[in-house]
Amino acid sequence: MVTKKKMTLTTKVLIGMALGILAGLAINFAGLNAEGTFVGDNIVNGLFLIIGKMFVTALKMLVVPLVFFSLISGVLGIGDINVLGKVGAKSFVLYMLTTAIAIAVAITIAAVIGIGEGAHLTSTAAFTGKEAPPLSAVLIDIIPGNVVNAMALGKMLQLIFFSILLGISILMVGKKAEPVVKLIEIGNEIMMNMVNIIMAVAPYAVFALIAKALANLGLGLLADLAGYVIVLVAALMIHLFVTLMAILKLFSGMSPKTFLKKMKDTQVFAFSTSSSNATIPVTLRTVTERLGVDNSVASFTVPFGATINMDGTAIMQGVATVFIANAYGVDLGITGYLTVIMMSVLASIGTAGVPGVGLIMLSMVFTQVGLPVEGIGLILGVDRLLDMIRTAVNVSGDATVSVIVAKSEKKFDPEVYNDPTAGNLTSDDVHIDPKIEEELAEVVDLLHEKK
Repeated sequence: MVTKKKMTLTTKVLIGMALGILAGLAINFAGLNAEGTFVGDNIVNGLFLIIGKMFVTALKMLVVPLVFFSLISGVLGIGDINVLGKVGAKSFVLYMLTTAIAIAVAITIAAVIGIGEGAHLTSTAAFTGKEAPPLSAVLIDIIPGNVVNAMALGKMLQLIFFSILLGISILMVGKKAEPVVKLIEIGNEIMMNMVNIIMAVAPYAVFALIAKALANLGLGLLADLAGYVIVLVAALMIHLFVTLMAILKLFSGMSPKTFLKKMKDTQVFAFSTSSSNATIPVTLRTVTERLGVDNSVASFTVPFGATINMDGTAIMQGVATVFIANAYGVDLGITGYLTVIMMSVLASIGTAGVPGVGLIMLSMVFTQVGLPVEGIGLILGVDRLLDMIRTAVNVSGDATVSVIVAKSEKKFDPEVYNDPTAGNLTSDDVHIDPKIEEELAEVVDLLHEKK
């Protein structure tokens, strides 16, 4: 008897993405997305909006408890404060290195092609530069004055700091903390199961998110800024498929082809949500269960990377700087471009966790090198679509660094990495096992009898 092979989550998500692109473009080209139309009001900005927002909100709901339990569990798993310090230092250096390389490559490509030269563009949108917090304020703000408030507001650096401190404190208590350790481990397992449940509806949510984005934005607006868009997308793809994969191979020796295959669904999630933070549950699951990184490393590198790793944003800044400089006839020279690279790397730390971080960082860079901040208005129209691609590149960078750090600390399972089926999620993974259900019912009954 031949058993029917179940479709994996990755396949379903890719199908949802493809159908979403087709549906969104069809609606846009047919003009059905216009305000006042049935499709525009009830389908695009009604049904698609509701499904998409509910899914993204559900992912965000998981971020704080998942990072909290996972990171404490990771600290306990490492068990050595010195090793924890090495994991943090390696992660930070690699994230800064990839960001610097990203913007350098972007500037080089954009400058060689000469995008924006001779352009006489007029801004289609107003933009007012926002003031970024100074680096000193960001460093001070890492320590939460109120842990509950930090959790409620989703302040990732504060949550990371508190979770690591709590994990270290539990280690210091020793054997007496065994019940707490068990509670943390169980809590972590529970949260990963919640991720599986929410991911089961992902294909439908991805369809809705992408269909809505393309139905409203379409592709027509890309024509006026074709040079900027093509160069930016090319730079992002070069960084993803060449730079990051070369770094992965050089520092870990693992197969880039396997990495990219296993990252497909995470990249689609990132593309759909345009948020590295919202994608943390998916990235963490992929890195641990699909790529073989031990939770003790991934629980730190993934949320840390989602906060400070901005390769995609850095590439956008490099291309945008060259584009606006050429469009306004400003010659930045080598010194100006080196300043842009340095500013972007520093800004990726200084603006960590700040909403609208990409445009804040870009306004900071423009101010530093003497470009008109209002020039950002030229690219605002296409920024939403390009932000989707940037986020996919960002999460890929997070996973790359996670694999490298884990391999260097011997917290990595190459068998899981090389197993094509490892961590594959099917509909069976979100079913409740009747035996487990009976066992839990018996435990609950015993507890009631004791009372």
